[in-house]
Amino acid sequence: MNALRTAILRGARSRARPGAATRGARPGDGLVFSQLRTYVEGDDPRRIDHAATARVGTLQTRVFLEENALVLAAILDESGSMRVGRKRPLLAAGQDALRTWFGAMENEDAAARIVDARVVRDRRAAPLAEAREPFAFATALTIALRALPRGASLLAIGDGFDLPDDDLLARAGLRFDATVLLARDPWRDDLPLAGFVRLRDGESGRVHRAYVDARTRSRYRSASREREAALHARFAQAGWRTGVLDESDGRASLLRAFGLPG
Repeated sequence: MNALRTAILRGARSRARPGAATRGARPGDGLVFSQLRTYVEGDDPRRIDHAATARVGTLQTRVFLEENALVLAAILDESGSMRVGRKRPLLAAGQDALRTWFGAMENEDAAARIVDARVVRDRRAAPLAEAREPFAFATALTIALRALPRGASLLAIGDGFDLPDDDLLARAGLRFDATVLLARDPWRDDLPLAGFVRLRDGESGRVHRAYVDARTRSRYRSASREREAALHARFAQAGWRTGVLDESDGRASLLRAFGLPG
């Protein structure tokens, strides 16, 4: 059984808060109207469309499809700050999660990977596409709001250093079943530095010297945890499901975000 897909589908059909996107013709029926066609023996008489029958002159029946098809969309931060880590880059964990996300697709499910200003819809190419331009979360989310259908399942993976404004996050939270995996600072619990050290900025590459002592490490731990909590609260307030991207295992990080054993 594809437990992740089942969890994604359940989330896409749920109503997290007033105004949020839902799936299904009526709550819980999982059916969506497809087309009208001429009645054939064996069709459910309850599906006969009497108004259409009167217009056409022959029995017309309504065809419904089970609304089990998903649109799985994703945004991955590939910026410099995602290329750091203690044992492996955060980006590698993000790519693990991305492959797991698109690997949950079945049958008529559709893919939509937003990279730069492109929307990659080929389900095989979606997890493999690479950015050619600097990452801009606001731009990617704006494209998602324009290009994706209401009720799509959107996964965003990043470290939260380039966030859209609250209004854009809230619009996405209402339109989609939106999930964010926020990369955990690899040095959140322990900054393994002491004395005068050279620090390189992950985004700009600039290097500067700093003095690190026990007090500095303690302040860093506190600031890192406070920042993580604030990021999760901000996304949750906007209606997003939140999870933690651990550099050691991106797949397990995604599963845990959906309440599955990692």
